[in-house]
Amino acid sequence: MGTQEPASQATGFLVVTTPTIPGYRVKKVLGVATGLTARTRGVGGKFVAGIQSMVGGEVSAFTMEIEKARAEAVARMRQKAQELGANAVTGLDIESSDLLSVIIISATGTAVLVEPE
Repeated sequence: MGTQEPASQATGFLVVTTPTIPGYRVKKVLGVATGLTARTRGVGGKFVAGIQSMVGGEVSAFTMEIEKARAEAVARMRQKAQELGANAVTGLDIESSDLLSVIIISATGTAVLVEPE
């Protein structure tokens, strides 16, 4: 089953990973919507991450930064979809890559206009 962003539910804008939304019919496919964000850690964050990596386990400084980047990329994708006239996004795909000390998060989905069945 697809995921739905909690904020999407509150605003009536649905975001799912599945190609369809149970209980809804796709009236119109409006195109691809993408949101990107690039993040880097400051010196303090790198210091904390360095200490955590020496003792092993999760590097929470990076985890928090990646979570912020993911939320920002999804929000930007949602905004682009709304600009296309969509009230939902299907097929959400989130990808990450890194370039030197910068992490890039991409959120891509299909902007659609849906109505309840």
